[in-house]
Amino acid sequence: MNQSVSKALQILDLFIAEAGELTLHEVSEKTGIPKSTAYRILTTLEEGELLSKTKHSIHDSRYRLGLKLLILGQLASEQMELRSIALPYMEELGNEINEVVHLVIVNQKKATYIEKVESKRALRLFTRIGKSLPLHLGSGPKLLLAHLPKEKQEEILEDAAMYSIDGNKLIDKEKLRRELDEIRVNGFGFSVAEQDEDTTGVSYPIFNYQEEVVAALAVSGLSSNFEGERLQMIKLKTEETAQRISKELGYRENA
Repeated sequence: MNQSVSKALQILDLFIAEAGELTLHEVSEKTGIPKSTAYRILTTLEEGELLSKTKHSIHDSRYRLGLKLLILGQLASEQMELRSIALPYMEELGNEINEVVHLVIVNQKKATYIEKVESKRALRLFTRIGKSLPLHLGSGPKLLLAHLPKEKQEEILEDAAMYSIDGNKLIDKEKLRRELDEIRVNGFGFSVAEQDEDTTGVSYPIFNYQEEVVAALAVSGLSSNFEGERLQMIKLKTEETAQRISKELGYRENA
């Protein structure tokens, strides 16, 4: 680990342990970090809103944990709650349709898989818990991209060239924009062979009590299992499951 990052984490750990305000002298003394180095790190953490500084007098400045940590903690708590609420429903859905079920969220400019229920089939898909992929690949990531605010969506679309999972095919962004519009209108995401060869994915949005899309419930499997009446059954049950999870999170449709 980078030494500066390691020292910054050491200082943050100190504030968590002390649970109060600390001076530069106290930080340096308790961590063993030289004052000049500690001051630079404290200033950087303050600029990043991870710490805040209060001046009690010209010679008495104290630091405490900043509001950004509270926001990050709340987000982490919400993600943990989302996983714990969603998992039993995902397991029930997986048992019903015998396909892989994923829970996907937006993480910076990517999609991250935070929960997964395997099928009983021999097929093993590319995804795993903690795996991050571009938001233009797969039914779940695309659904999340479609529900981002337009400014954020355009920021991601214009960020760089977009390629297929193997890096060989350049994605047509205008075609992708039209697909994102269709996802918002139709209410679900759909993909064929975007993350794994010969696989199909179907995704539905999970809403919170503020009517925000906080995750995608994604089902994936061999394309031969996603055809005709079986595909309609999978879509229906996935949509119903996403609605049940949303309800648990406080979402009330047309409230």
